[in-house]
Amino acid sequence: MILKFKRCLDIEGVIQAPPSKSYTHRAIILASLAEGESLLFNPLISEDTLATLSACSTLGAKITNFSDYIEVEGVGGKVSPNFEPLIAGVEREPIIDLANSGTSLRLLTSVAALGNNKVIFTGDESLKTRPMANLLNALSDLGVKTESDNGKAPITVYPGFTGGNTSISGDVSSQFISSILISAPLSEKGVDLEVLPEFVSKPYVDMTIDLMNKFSVNVESCENIKHDSCSKDYKSCTVSNFKVEPQMYEGCEYTVEGDYSSCSYLLAACCIFGGEITILNLFKDSKQGDKIILDILSKMGADITCDDSSVTIKSDGNLNAIDTIDLSDAPDLLITVAVLASLAKGRTKIIGIGHTRFKETDRISTTCEELRKCGCELEEFEDYIIINGQTMDKNKEIILSSHKDHRLAMGLILLNLKGYNVSIEDGDVFNVSFPNFIELMKEIGINLKLEYEA
Repeated sequence: MILKFKRCLDIEGVIQAPPSKSYTHRAIILASLAEGESLLFNPLISEDTLATLSACSTLGAKITNFSDYIEVEGVGGKVSPNFEPLIAGVEREPIIDLANSGTSLRLLTSVAALGNNKVIFTGDESLKTRPMANLLNALSDLGVKTESDNGKAPITVYPGFTGGNTSISGDVSSQFISSILISAPLSEKGVDLEVLPEFVSKPYVDMTIDLMNKFSVNVESCENIKHDSCSKDYKSCTVSNFKVEPQMYEGCEYTVEGDYSSCSYLLAACCIFGGEITILNLFKDSKQGDKIILDILSKMGADITCDDSSVTIKSDGNLNAIDTIDLSDAPDLLITVAVLASLAKGRTKIIGIGHTRFKETDRISTTCEELRKCGCELEEFEDYIIINGQTMDKNKEIILSSHKDHRLAMGLILLNLKGYNVSIEDGDVFNVSFPNFIELMKEIGINLKLEYEA
């Protein structure tokens, strides 16, 4: 379907933030592993989190999804994959299809090793391109046997998670680290994990540990300087060490906070067009790395105020470029920030984004490709881009591609708020992470619509 912009007269309103996708994934998995019952309030129900829900149910958890909360009866550390025959007498392959959810694949690969039967994880064509070798190699050190298609899905995980010592590079995906940490307390020996530099997206690991603590599991961590672990480009490097002893998750009640990544589109829309909105359930002390969007928008000219659980943004619609923006810890903001930079007065360099090449798409490449279609002057490099703002052509209608990447669809449609006429092919892909995207945009005054392709 094609996502189209209809109109926007004013941007204003008070809205509830959509729930955090990252916290929802983690809460479902930890509740599924825990002993006893958990109640998860305000969860995000999207295509990605439904993949995790379904997989955890297959791995043995008893899950009931109500209108505003999820009830989970955990397996008490005893993962028991259930692949009952769909047809009587016909053996069923132990396959779990995770569709497009890379988070589900990365976090659950380690979890499956805690079970008593092999599990095969697969998904759509995009999921099968995600690199997994770093995680699989680290798991091998911990006694986990796996088979894969050259380090990519489909991935077969065999039962057995001894634990012990391993190291992993932190420069591809922090989800590899989160995956090992989540399963570590249920391994036989516990895990000592060394994360080698460069450690990108570290706030996501902080979120994982924060939630593990809420489910009664302790993680010890420290940082050390190890010169011999550095590449030739580093004089000294920080190595992060995590230690997790054998212990049990305990069920609990947990309320999912709002998602700064999803809210970045709403906040950016206000900054681009001008107006004032307040978003509730966004916490000032959140561990989400994407909270940096507030600093970015403030430097671009917006007036932002925060209290403990809400954010208010005011803007006159005038955007100033920022010389350098580092997204090492907030890769999901790349498209939002690139769109903002393309509309701002001046030149912006976006750095620390090499790891975004391993997302749903190569996001550096696809973002640059689509902005170039609009006439944007930019330069693409391996791990950064330079954007010259206000160089695009407003005098033609342009159909852009989402490349079936939810963040491209939601980010690129914002160009319309500065008078550009763009529509997005495969625009309904926002259901992956933000199913009520159109509804919330309408609540603040932006009318979008989905149309079937002719």
